[in-house]
Amino acid sequence: MFLLVVDGQGGGIGRTLAERLVKAFPEAEVGVVGTNSTATYQMMKAGPAFGATGENAVVFNAARADVIVGPAGIVMANAMHGEISPAMAAAITSGKARIILIPMNRCRAYITGTAGIKLADCIADMVEAIRRDIVG
Repeated sequence: MFLLVVDGQGGGIGRTLAERLVKAFPEAEVGVVGTNSTATYQMMKAGPAFGATGENAVVFNAARADVIVGPAGIVMANAMHGEISPAMAAAITSGKARIILIPMNRCRAYITGTAGIKLADCIADMVEAIRRDIVG
């Protein structure tokens, strides 16, 4: 199973996601792709199998991933202050991978129903969704 974490800007959310995935699914290949080198560097601290940076890395790895996780902005062209290119968003949403998004209301979109929800709870739900729906 190949789990891909995609993040941009400072990579803090992606690092937390990668840490949880590496710990929860030691048998899986966990890879991280940052939209910039800072995000990739931060996510690599979580101990994934590999890290890569940029648009082509997102496009290439999204096509082979079983699960893609990241903040909600990764599926929105030009989100994260323009770091998510239309090609990145299309690659993430067009492949075979199950996409699990962490609701973040800072990507030009307000996600209703998320007020008061803690990030830690969203991350725990992500792990359980993969365990339930993917791992079986």
